Amino acid sequence: MKITALETIHVGEFPNVLFVQVHTDNGLVGLGETFRGAEAVAGFVHGTAAPHLLGQNPLEIDRLWRTLYGASLTYKARSAEIRGLSAIDIALWDIFGQMTGLPIYQLLGGASRDRIRIYNTCASRRSGRNITGMPFTEPGESSPGRYDDADAFLYRADELAESLLAEGITAMKIWPFDHGAAATGGQSITREDLNRGLEPFRRIRRAVGDRMEIMLELHNRWSLPAAIQIARAVEEFDPTWYEDPMRIDSVSALVQFARSTRVPTCGSETLATRWAFKELIEAGAVAIVMLDVSWAGGLSEAKRIAALAEMSHLPVTPHDCTGPVTLVASVHLCINLPNALIQETVRAFYAGWYRELVTALPRIEAGHIHSPEGPGLGTALRPEVLERSDVTRRITRQ
Repeated sequence: MKITALETIHVGEFPNVLFVQVHTDNGLVGLGETFRGAEAVAGFVHGTAAPHLLGQNPLEIDRLWRTLYGASLTYKARSAEIRGLSAIDIALWDIFGQMTGLPIYQLLGGASRDRIRIYNTCASRRSGRNITGMPFTEPGESSPGRYDDADAFLYRADELAESLLAEGITAMKIWPFDHGAAATGGQSITREDLNRGLEPFRRIRRAVGDRMEIMLELHNRWSLPAAIQIARAVEEFDPTWYEDPMRIDSVSALVQFARSTRVPTCGSETLATRWAFKELIEAGAVAIVMLDVSWAGGLSEAKRIAALAEMSHLPVTPHDCTGPVTLVASVHLCINLPNALIQETVRAFYAGWYRELVTALPRIEAGHIHSPEGPGLGTALRPEVLERSDVTRRITRQ
């Protein structure tokens, strides 16, 4: 079997999502995906990756990974090259699964479980259709669709927590301090903004007590002193973790932050490759390892990063606030990994635009997401996606 073509598919309505399809001479087509900078990633796929991959055996996944990594000019940090490599790697695993008739989690080493607990990242449906990701909202500024969780966590956090519990979801992630970072560039936080950010925690605890876990997302926005100030103020509400309090370009600063609080530090979806995570883990900068399979180097590298975490007795939690293929690939990873902790989901995306793009998603029930069904990923692009007027398809053939 040989690779005969690489294809990129970009849907204008979702400006940051890029699908990659790897075509083979026996008719199998593998699907991958990455997020952000779609045009730059497509340039890497067609200009750099294609000459290395066309005519090669798609089942030689490790060799092809090393080849593409060697052709990249950036390391450790997420980049267009690593994102392109990630999408291609996912597609190669999809081909492997289709050829063998087995799901990817079986090829990774088999199932450690048949389902994994989820938490809800409180975004809204429009977030996936917005180029900036998750915009701020003001009271009464609702978004279209079934869920308006981004607005709700800021202004109706008690009702939101009860809504999630009614669906069996017992953990949620919020980012109520981002307004304050926008005002000061993250160098400090005013008492007013600090108090404003604490209000969702108060509402949740008053409404549902300890039945809801709360993860605090800090979006890499803060200086070290400001992040410590926020962390100490939130501690009384017993959050599950603090995520990415500052840019992960200073491991020593993150170590200082982690030592300043009893709450576990989680990081970081912003890193790529095992070498970056090795530095983070060995320094003791994080207690929970978060990775994104579409940014860190694909399923192959995610498995290696998880093994590093396991050696230090740390759990892994895959990121998803990006796209449907990333979610499906992440669930395969979680089903396999012995040290998988919990899977991020966005119910506004899962019930909304994810279903507009792919044929199948893993089943969510009682606060857990179940093993994907079918060979390979177990999903594919919907045929009608390719017929949309806002689709840009680009293909490089052998």
